[in-house]
Amino acid sequence: MKVAIQSDDQEVRDLLALMASDLEVELGEPGIPLEVMGTSEESRIFITYDGQKGVITYREKVHLARAFGLFIQFLRENAAPFEWEEQPQFRTNGVMLDVSRNAVLRVDAVKKLLRMLALMGMNAVMLYTEDTYTISGRPYFGYMRGRYTEDELRECDDYAAALGIELIPCIQTLGHLKLALQWDYASAMKDADDVLLADDEATYAFIEDMIQAASKPLRTKRIHIGMDEAYQVGRGVHLDKHGFENRFDLMNRHLKRVLDITDRQRLEPMIWSDMFFGSSFLEEHDGPGAILQEDHLAHLPKQVKYVYWDYFHEDEGVYERCIQTHKKLGTLPVFAGGVWTWAGLAPNYGKTFATTNAALQACKKEGVEEVFATLWGDNGAETSVFAGLLGMQLFAEHGFHAEVDGDWLSRRFKLCTGGDAVQFRALSKLDETPGVEEGNLNASNPSKFLLWQDTLIGLFDHHVEGLPMNTHYEKLSEELAGYAGGSGKWGTLFLFYQRLSEVLALKSELGLELKRAYDSKDTEELRRLAEGKIPELAARVEKLKDAHRSLWFANCKAFGWEVLDIRYGGVLSRLQTAAFRIGEYVNGKVDRLEELEAERLDYMERQTGSLGTERMYHRIATAGNLSG
Repeated sequence: MKVAIQSDDQEVRDLLALMASDLEVELGEPGIPLEVMGTSEESRIFITYDGQKGVITYREKVHLARAFGLFIQFLRENAAPFEWEEQPQFRTNGVMLDVSRNAVLRVDAVKKLLRMLALMGMNAVMLYTEDTYTISGRPYFGYMRGRYTEDELRECDDYAAALGIELIPCIQTLGHLKLALQWDYASAMKDADDVLLADDEATYAFIEDMIQAASKPLRTKRIHIGMDEAYQVGRGVHLDKHGFENRFDLMNRHLKRVLDITDRQRLEPMIWSDMFFGSSFLEEHDGPGAILQEDHLAHLPKQVKYVYWDYFHEDEGVYERCIQTHKKLGTLPVFAGGVWTWAGLAPNYGKTFATTNAALQACKKEGVEEVFATLWGDNGAETSVFAGLLGMQLFAEHGFHAEVDGDWLSRRFKLCTGGDAVQFRALSKLDETPGVEEGNLNASNPSKFLLWQDTLIGLFDHHVEGLPMNTHYEKLSEELAGYAGGSGKWGTLFLFYQRLSEVLALKSELGLELKRAYDSKDTEELRRLAEGKIPELAARVEKLKDAHRSLWFANCKAFGWEVLDIRYGGVLSRLQTAAFRIGEYVNGKVDRLEELEAERLDYMERQTGSLGTERMYHRIATAGNLSG
């Protein structure tokens, strides 16, 4: 398709040129005439096509990107004349990308994602950087972690600005700083392993450096300064030095010191709100019983925005009540929901859709003006951020419609990403297995714990006993093989998940098979498993590792992959040991195998419709002490 843009505005022409390649559109004469007109009137998107010529009217630059995509979409679906109007539901609709859990997106991958987000109409992006940015004069900050340079952040910001997207720094200035504080330079600034020492001048000099380094390369004056889940504040070195203190007073005093810094740098800060809820600071703020200490309200700063994060509830009323509670803080809250990419190796779209639909409907009812979709990468970022694109699209469509229709979402997803919504939803089947309720609302993650658990020790074997796990994953591998072969630019992504399914089709019940054969003294079956199935499984793990590595290096910096390399190496080494140990037993060199003598117990108490959830690799691989 060829389109002739009618506009004298060079920024307009540049923006549409950035969009054209991904849309497989050529710009120039002769082509379908498309007149582009900016307006200072109420923010909206208006598109018409009379069969010969198109017209786009827009206010925000990023809405032009969305409108251009819509124009192309409608022409491809049906070349008949049309009119289309959209009204933004939120002033800010953005995405927060976690680049602190080992997977640091390369600049070209950030740009690729920004183009897709622009087509969606998303107008803000946060890069969540705990220590993955450079601070001049502090060489150990982000050392060997793939940190962004100032020039890289500026390049990302320039690109985002050209698309009409605000790039907002998102850092931490109290907790969640374990890796930043692991080096000797930080020893005098630590309250606990992951928490800065409040009331210490060296701490505030450090924070000033962080805020300056994170904000300097970017145009925006806004900054997210974190401060969530700092449960150990005042409990470590601060307690030893100053004695016990009410933590609200300590937290509030620290916040005001940090706001003094943002004021000096003329920045507009926001923080996660959870530490101001619950009488003990340990109560989750996201439940309907969240407690806000009324006598604290008068003391909370008003020049900061409070971000209410909640990725857990399917009940719209819960969100409404929590938003109403947040309004008592004195400012309209920012809402942060979640695309569930952090439970393991695959996205959970059942949970994502249920929580997002409920949350964003509540936000519309309560007049929330700014929303963000968070994509966390807990425990090594095993799930690619691009596997979460369908969740981002869901957020985007909520940003332009009162309700989101499934067919419309699929059509938009195809246009904006080149992906197939049905295929991306299928990735949830990695964890929505036999024994797991439809939608996986309890966030069970068997694909993770079955992949990384030890074959001989089988900490999770009892959780899948009696379930056709091998059969489930064998069927899924066949389904995903079709997607991997025909998914265009997403072939590498689907190949990884196909390989994962192939591994789990052998590994998910292998420990149970070994235990049954051992308990029944079936040495021939043990020999068959050791000499046939285990080597075949090892070969599949090698292919899985290679596919995962290709996916990682297609989008992320090298630092961080070593962690997953070690995990795969552990699986392969333990398979070798399993074959060796079984060989020793069946050949009479040892008279018992301690690992297979041990009774299999439930790893954890399970909810109905769940196989359980364990997100930490070191708790999956062994009951022993992996490190520390």
